[in-house]
Amino acid sequence: MFSLLRENIRIALSSIRNQSLRTVLTVLIIAIGITALVGILSAVAALENTISQDFASMGANTFNLQRYEFRERISNEDRKVNPTISYREVTEFKENFQFPFTETAISFTGTGSAEIKYQNEKTDPDISVLGVNEYYLENSGLEVEEGREFNIFDINNNNNVAVIGADYKDVIFNGMDPVNKTISIRGAKFRVIGILESKGSTFGNNQDLRVFIPIQHARSIFSQPNINYSLSVKVDDKEMLESAMDEAIITFRNIRGLNPKEDNNFGIERSDDLINRILQITGALNIAAWIISIITIFGSSIALMNIMLVSVTERTREIGVRKALGAKKNTIAMQFFLETLVIGQLGGLLGILLGILIGWGVSSSLDFDFTTPWKAMLWATGITIFVAILAGSYPAAKAAKQDPIESLRYE
Repeated sequence: MFSLLRENIRIALSSIRNQSLRTVLTVLIIAIGITALVGILSAVAALENTISQDFASMGANTFNLQRYEFRERISNEDRKVNPTISYREVTEFKENFQFPFTETAISFTGTGSAEIKYQNEKTDPDISVLGVNEYYLENSGLEVEEGREFNIFDINNNNNVAVIGADYKDVIFNGMDPVNKTISIRGAKFRVIGILESKGSTFGNNQDLRVFIPIQHARSIFSQPNINYSLSVKVDDKEMLESAMDEAIITFRNIRGLNPKEDNNFGIERSDDLINRILQITGALNIAAWIISIITIFGSSIALMNIMLVSVTERTREIGVRKALGAKKNTIAMQFFLETLVIGQLGGLLGILLGILIGWGVSSSLDFDFTTPWKAMLWATGITIFVAILAGSYPAAKAAKQDPIESLRYE
């Protein structure tokens, strides 16, 4: 039995080599569909992985008060214009929001185009500088790797201190320990008190080249009009999160003087809601990937079946000779079925390799955290086997049913 199987495999491989051009074209047709599937699923998985890591560190017990809700920020259709959140409003909120076991962080982005200097070294003028209070780093899930984070005395006394991202060690400090070194931001001097753990990049935005300084110092350096501030509230007990959010909405509505009939003119978001909404978007991308791939794979299965039918017709005499020499129907069917299976698997393997390369390339260009798409690879392998079975069954059955006498008279 095994010797017969080996013989069928040998004949199938020999037939594939003898029709190399046709085989290559068929393999490419199958590979296109598998490439689309694996490539898109790989890129989407990398996106999900990056976003989940970025937001998961914030925890499920944190919510943010901001100018717009997330869904309003990503859609410009009929979006109402909310007023900016002013410094007076955030400080008044911090004073009036008395929900137990909560910490309120205040922050704003002073600039995204600062130049950071240390002695004779300086960065490119594309650094983000944020003004924050003592709770911002903790509420944002940012951990200090060396040194310390801000304390209440740094903020209340407007100390000239800064916490910087992990990449500054190599950018301007040439591998030296930056702690207690003095940096310059727009002429103002700040002593580095802490280095953050590396966070990597998200959508091309390097999270490890940010600088955090006390909020009052940031307001004195960056005094442009209509600065928009953000609030982040961390609740120690997750069970109290909904109650804390309701209290925060009431407090901020009172600060803005909204009557009961007016809608909120600000956004409030839970950190885990942001993750869920983004994953809904990536889920839609997954569905699109499957639709595109299934259409392409369906076309490739038709092409593969057509080529195998042509192969059966061209090799009618060969089939007659083998049957005349004693080959059974199952043996003939298995030969053509194995040819289809080998071609399908070659196309699947090529498609998986190209798909991984495309997913890796997209992830690298967008600074996503790429991981090997094992799930997509398993699906692709299963699909190619299914396509081979679907496309090879009929031609194999047709070859097995041929009359050996008629086959010998074919030419």
